[in-house]
Amino acid sequence: MERATEKPEWLRISRQILREYMAVVTRPQAWPVAISRGDALEDVNRFAASFEVLEDGPAVTDWLVALCRQIDVGGKQIHDANIVATMLAYGERRLLTFNAADFRRYADHIELVAR
Repeated sequence: MERATEKPEWLRISRQILREYMAVVTRPQAWPVAISRGDALEDVNRFAASFEVLEDGPAVTDWLVALCRQIDVGGKQIHDANIVATMLAYGERRLLTFNAADFRRYADHIELVAR
């Protein structure tokens, strides 16, 4: 993240990423010591101030439906499809992720910047 923020381009995240962050870091099973709700909320406020936040609306839903017609996804995979749909709705093509395996199915639509 430090290398990514040093570049001159503006980084973008979606509202979904903010929700997923809070869900993961406050779940005791995910971490040896869960982050407190207050700390998680402070992190979310910092992220929202540091990145352009892409809103989830009708255009994102249209892209999500289109992706699900093209690519065989279901269940929890819909969350990743929605991230890609949000990107496409906003003309974003590059995804910085530590989870490249789950996004390879979208290679015709986005470029993975895996770390």
